[in-house]
Amino acid sequence: MQWETVIGLEIHAQLATQSKIFSGASTAYGAEPNTQACAVDLGLPGTLPVLNEQAVRFAVKFGLAIGAHIAPYSVFARKNYFYPDLPKGYQTSQFDKPIVGLGRLDIEVDGKTKTIGVTRAHLEEDAGKSLHEDYHGMTGIDLNRAGTPLLEIVSEPDMRSAAEAVAYVKKLHTLVQYLGICDGNMQEGSFRCDVNVSVRPVGQEAFGTRAEIKNLNSFRFIEKAIAHEVERQIDVIETGGQVVQETRLYDANKDETRSMRSKEEANDYRYFPCPDLLPVEITAELLDEVRNDLPELPAAKKQRFQQQYGLSEYDADVLTTQRAMADYYEDAVNFSGGEAKLVANWVMGELSANLNNNNLDIQQSPLSAERLGGLVRRIADKTISGKIAKQVLEFMWNSQDVADDVIEREGLKQISDTGALENMIDQLMADNAQQVEQYRAGKTKMIGFFVGQLMKQTQGKANPQELNKLLESKLKG
Repeated sequence: MQWETVIGLEIHAQLATQSKIFSGASTAYGAEPNTQACAVDLGLPGTLPVLNEQAVRFAVKFGLAIGAHIAPYSVFARKNYFYPDLPKGYQTSQFDKPIVGLGRLDIEVDGKTKTIGVTRAHLEEDAGKSLHEDYHGMTGIDLNRAGTPLLEIVSEPDMRSAAEAVAYVKKLHTLVQYLGICDGNMQEGSFRCDVNVSVRPVGQEAFGTRAEIKNLNSFRFIEKAIAHEVERQIDVIETGGQVVQETRLYDANKDETRSMRSKEEANDYRYFPCPDLLPVEITAELLDEVRNDLPELPAAKKQRFQQQYGLSEYDADVLTTQRAMADYYEDAVNFSGGEAKLVANWVMGELSANLNNNNLDIQQSPLSAERLGGLVRRIADKTISGKIAKQVLEFMWNSQDVADDVIEREGLKQISDTGALENMIDQLMADNAQQVEQYRAGKTKMIGFFVGQLMKQTQGKANPQELNKLLESKLKG
């Protein structure tokens, strides 16, 4: 039997506010456990929540960016369940009246564009964190994260492969960073994903029974977890069993999913409107303010890069995947004197390789856009060759030197003096008369021998274009 995979995603984006969604406590990452949980976050008697306006603006911003319906009237609800790191015994979330309604996001897979529906995006507070590693036979609870504002983005079950799911997550990851509403740090849990997976026979309209895989925090894990879960479900059905609706965890070490608990339905949570929070009303004035604050979005920036800088679709796509990368690229182009293609090559090539080798993001680059632009400027005006530029980059990477200082100090300026090059060529030809005769007898590949010798003699500083032109002229006699 042929099987079709059906995937829907729930993505939790931690909003980049300075304080929590219902209190003034800090949202900074990395503090000592339980030092950033105030009385409101703990739900102590007599405390009342106050909604963070910035979180509302961020949600509206996201909704506008995906062409979604923004609800003029939305309500917070209490989602009731017990968990050790949920101090109040309920999570303040949104249920039937979310702030962001139906929207859409286009993804590209294998050269084809597909539209994925976004069912809703609602505001809610995060829970705390259970700590297991440092406690023998016990669990520690850190409530610093309790009350951190989240935007939960729920897709339609429109994806049919792990590749489509990963493309969707990557597109959202890029979008929330462009909007400035989430830092997208998956290692710190700022952007994490729950995947709903089911299978059905090809041609069947009804969905199969789904399993939810919780808290996936890397693109690779999302792909691997889906692949394993699809294989598991098909195996269960084909051996006469039935897939049960449940929540599962992905174990990256064993590359498998395992059962966590039976999957709850909405009625299991006993949702009811939060009596401590007024409904949220989004005015036309607020919508206009947020709309005017929207940045240039990834698709528009990609198209502009192709038109303005003459980049290929591939180059423009790579350079606009991260807003920080796109900003770095444009700054470097300006400092290079407009060498758009050459800068693109260096940003995607040598710079990215050095960042990857040192596990750094573009924001952490020790080489500023201004200094890289200065290096590219010297390649463009033929002060140095591309090969020597790689040596210059090494010096610049480990210092604050600019390209001009490194070139001068290390004596790396390219030799373009025609007279000097001619003298070297004449001497080399005189010393290698046999090779000259071979070239003139038709073995034109011998030119590589002469180029190699001259580049060795000049320590790579001879201008390659000038050298080849002079060599061809002299060797032909």
